[in-house]
Amino acid sequence: MKKLTDEVTFRHGATISTRTAQSPMLTNSGLDEKVTQDTIDYYNVRSQSAGMVIVEYTSVSKNGGPSRSWAPNREQLAIYNDDFIPGLKKIADGLKKDGNKAILQLVHSGREAQYRITLGGRAEVPSKIDFPWIDYPLHELTEDEVWDIVKDFGAATKRAIASGFDGIEIHGANHYLHQEFFSAFSNIRTDFWGGSLEKRMNFAIEVAREVFKVVKENAPKDFIVGYRISPEEIHGDNVGYTWHESQQLVKKLTELFAFDYVHLSTNDYTATPADSDKNYAELLGESVQKPTLLMIAGGIHTVEKMEDALKYVDIVSLGRPTLIDPQIAYKLKTGQADKILLEFNEESVKGSHLTPGLIELLSNTDYFAMPGIEYLKTLTDIKLDDVVTHDGTK
Repeated sequence: MKKLTDEVTFRHGATISTRTAQSPMLTNSGLDEKVTQDTIDYYNVRSQSAGMVIVEYTSVSKNGGPSRSWAPNREQLAIYNDDFIPGLKKIADGLKKDGNKAILQLVHSGREAQYRITLGGRAEVPSKIDFPWIDYPLHELTEDEVWDIVKDFGAATKRAIASGFDGIEIHGANHYLHQEFFSAFSNIRTDFWGGSLEKRMNFAIEVAREVFKVVKENAPKDFIVGYRISPEEIHGDNVGYTWHESQQLVKKLTELFAFDYVHLSTNDYTATPADSDKNYAELLGESVQKPTLLMIAGGIHTVEKMEDALKYVDIVSLGRPTLIDPQIAYKLKTGQADKILLEFNEESVKGSHLTPGLIELLSNTDYFAMPGIEYLKTLTDIKLDDVVTHDGTK
């Protein structure tokens, strides 16, 4: 029977001390897309939050972000040139100081990179179609430009290795460019990159091929590579893909490449699709080729839920709980599970080193309602504009 305190060894030899990971979460702390002291302080105290910490989605291309920023010092991080390495190295060093693993999530934000337009760039997409909730211009990528982005993922991986990270995660979820290429709603191309399910898989496959090539040439043998995916894309009548197609994608990826893990991004780890009694972890787990491991994020807020989620996956991915208590893995490992902090209060906020951008976002966005949020709201008087979600709602 799996236990939270089990050590887990990935296929290439890397070992984590518990069956826990910290989910990648935007800290809204970048300045000129670079790591700031706020970023460093936030991650330094999370060296014991989980067996491995997946650092927030980081742009591999200049037009791959920032997304959803509202101020110059609240930006998404980037890694599209060597200037970003020194700051990212400080994050990696801080996370690894207690023996746990540091993973960097790599992304191109696609149509979500609206703040890049403010900075004089463009938002890049597989197909320039009308998205009712988008009020800014979109650029449809040429075939050559798509190949350039594939190379950018490889170059970013090499920089992540140089920065001292123990692994990278390819962000194929949450409506960013990977998902946009896989989605029949967002991708209506008729070239190598679209036109059939098989061709809509090509972007994910070619990015993975480039990443694994770079890893083989530059990384230690136990370097970790993961892939994150949203199991379905269904918004009313707009169907990008279903779990049936996700099964085919993760099967293909884990057959072709030696991924260490697949990371399911959900709002509820117990959720089931409309046409099955099994949950997404059970369904996609059927297609993940061993020894690739399975991880899930989604509403895993208590130790009881962590233990329950292990019935379906190898590793539980913790998001919001690590914002409140950055020592969850340490407390689990040392028999202090009953001392895990479960709400924002003076004690937890003092120890959590939340960035100012995170405090503003959490305090002003109903979607992020968490235990003790009223206390957090007392720390800021700044009110944000409505946050537009990926499906256009507010």
